[in-house]
Amino acid sequence: MPALTDIAAVKALLARHDFHFSKAMGQNFLINPSVCPRMAEACGASVGSGVLEIGPGIGVLTEQLALRAAKVAAVELDSRLFPVLEETLSPYGNVTIIPGDVMKLDLPLLLQEQFGNMPVSVCANLPYYITSPIVMKLLESRLPVESITVMVQKEAAQRLCARPGTREAGAVTLAVQYYAEAQILFSVSRGSFLPAPNVDSAVIRLTIRREPPCAARNEAFLFRLIRAGFEQRRKTLPNSLGAAGLEKARILEALRETGLSETARAEELTLPQFAALANRLEK
Repeated sequence: MPALTDIAAVKALLARHDFHFSKAMGQNFLINPSVCPRMAEACGASVGSGVLEIGPGIGVLTEQLALRAAKVAAVELDSRLFPVLEETLSPYGNVTIIPGDVMKLDLPLLLQEQFGNMPVSVCANLPYYITSPIVMKLLESRLPVESITVMVQKEAAQRLCARPGTREAGAVTLAVQYYAEAQILFSVSRGSFLPAPNVDSAVIRLTIRREPPCAARNEAFLFRLIRAGFEQRRKTLPNSLGAAGLEKARILEALRETGLSETARAEELTLPQFAALANRLEK
């Protein structure tokens, strides 16, 4: 079978199966032959490990993962791609295609059924329109995975991996930082896809932390506080948190007790400072 990054071969493959791209699903298939091998290597796929892939498309990344890992489980929502994947992945007996929506699946159960006690990582080319929800689902599920290596829109990569206190940082930045160490690995130009999107991409790796970098008595309250602060990020915390229903006098007292300025804004706080503030406010 010709390489799955050969444009003529890909177009012929899709024509054989009468497949048409869905804008609603954000479908853009990789045709740059150097990207998927780099992603497969970066995610740590090896003969003793398993990989969970989300949205295999026509199998271009799946193939590279299958060449390196003991087992690959790929979740695909678009049933029109099942016969395509059956053709492209027929040489690989270590790949299982799982029909379904990753946002609705019981991921801990899926990993246990597919991989048992095998070390597992996540590797995927994520649809742009649902990047953050998928990343947060993976993190919040506290899956027994070592890392999450994904390709996302470049702007999203900068936001997910931003340093606190920078313009790119937001609520999702701190949420990611709570669960993992985030790193941008390399950029991918828009011309690497068929069809080409209007933006460039980047591959990031989230290395899962064994323990959070700060102590939060109530994680749900911490993340509620962070979201409230960034929803009106130009306002001071007494105003932004007050708009979320917290009593202003309590906010001012908690800021003083944690050594923070009454004029501080959400974008100025580190994750440990948010955790300290959340602990004071909840108390």
